[in-house]
Amino acid sequence: MREVVLRAPDDYEGWRDAARALAEAGVPAEAVVWRAAADAPDLFVSPPEEAPSGDRRALRVPRRFVDLAELVACHRDPERFAFLYRLLCRLQDEPRLLDITTDEDVFRIEMMAKSVRRDRHKMTAFVRFKEVLVEGAEPAYLAWFEPEHHILALTAPFFVERFKAMLWTIVTPEARASWDGSALHFGPGGSRDEVPAEDATEEHWRTYYVNIFNPARLKVDAMKREMPVKYWKNLPEAQLIAPLVRSAGTSEARMVATPQKTVPKRAAAIVARADEARAERDAPPTAMGNNGLEALKREALACTRCDLHQFATQTVFGEGLSTADLVFVGEQPGDKEDLAGKPFIGPAGALFDRALGEAGIDRTRAYVTNAVKHFKFEPRGKRRIHKKPGVGEINACHHWLEEELKILRPRLTIALGASAIRSLTGQSASVLSVRGTVLSSALAGPVFVTVHPSFILRLPDEASQTTEFGRFVADLRHAKARAAGEDSTPAATGTLL
Repeated sequence: MREVVLRAPDDYEGWRDAARALAEAGVPAEAVVWRAAADAPDLFVSPPEEAPSGDRRALRVPRRFVDLAELVACHRDPERFAFLYRLLCRLQDEPRLLDITTDEDVFRIEMMAKSVRRDRHKMTAFVRFKEVLVEGAEPAYLAWFEPEHHILALTAPFFVERFKAMLWTIVTPEARASWDGSALHFGPGGSRDEVPAEDATEEHWRTYYVNIFNPARLKVDAMKREMPVKYWKNLPEAQLIAPLVRSAGTSEARMVATPQKTVPKRAAAIVARADEARAERDAPPTAMGNNGLEALKREALACTRCDLHQFATQTVFGEGLSTADLVFVGEQPGDKEDLAGKPFIGPAGALFDRALGEAGIDRTRAYVTNAVKHFKFEPRGKRRIHKKPGVGEINACHHWLEEELKILRPRLTIALGASAIRSLTGQSASVLSVRGTVLSSALAGPVFVTVHPSFILRLPDEASQTTEFGRFVADLRHAKARAAGEDSTPAATGTLL
């Protein structure tokens, strides 16, 4: 029996190095005992010995296992390292093991990782710093937290990013993390008594909490699931929860009795556009014109092919000339497009219009659409932050793009970004590896590839944005010439393989 002693309870790197050496040497899982240095030794284990140096086998594990193992190494379960090593050995003979969700070990590692993720989430949500003032020194901040698992080192970088300008220390029973403004340090654990019971900022925080507390949305069970009672003793706002819950009925009745007199502009715009979309959807069939795009657009208003329709304001369908030679396919509508029901009208749309103008392309003579017709976002406060659509959502929305292109039959389709490439070709590709080339698509015929305008907006400096904008305009000129048959140079054909 071999014994591996790791330097700390969350020593994932130590486990990884030792596990790799043992597994390459073919040492079975039942022949190894794992423990952290602080744990009591196993009396029945022989002294440590080096792994055999004979024939060694190459190890292969899926990236998903590496991600899960890094989390599970922080779990409180004393058998976590032995369990991970057993799973590592199994993966050498069963490379697709993690796809078998009914397997007992796979279920176990997923549940352990979920528990660690949840603990990390609670730490980022419920750490409350208290200001400590010492004469002649910069203000410092202390916080106390009792994690369920060994997550301090894994989670501390989150606080570095969020509170980079502060000097802070998070104390836990097991260890502490300190940020001195330039580096992160770890030390021994401590007690709650080290942290001040209260500071001057807490009264402001409680005032803020009272003002954002909405009795009309109160769901006590859901609140306790999200903010477990065991954390309340460290939360200054917790002392307000019971009286606020008791007075919720009275407060809600007062809100009903004094309704808001003016509707926020944004809400009014959404309601007006939703009424308009509902009227379009419910309108009786009319003459279809020469292409059927209107009927297709009306049908798409009621689309429920994926879950995105539940959160977006409305379907944002393609727009433009039904006989266009050029069809532009982007990724998905953004916040402004979602509210207005029109594609490419936000910041990326403004840049797109400017580039079209410089390339000599009249947008009213083209057709502009997206691979995904509903806005996917992540709520962050009052903002809705764009979230890239997944393959499942692109595939679900493929029907509408396919029907649009059947009607449009353009000379050239321009894919703006990776999601458009995926929808038009059915394959994934790095945009920069095939940019400026023409891909073959069974759906759309020739597909010219360039970047999405938002790529340029995300560049960190103005010089880079100027350079990339020029390249984007050049791409559009190239596409225009090719669609008009004016470009006689041989097509640079891209490949996705």
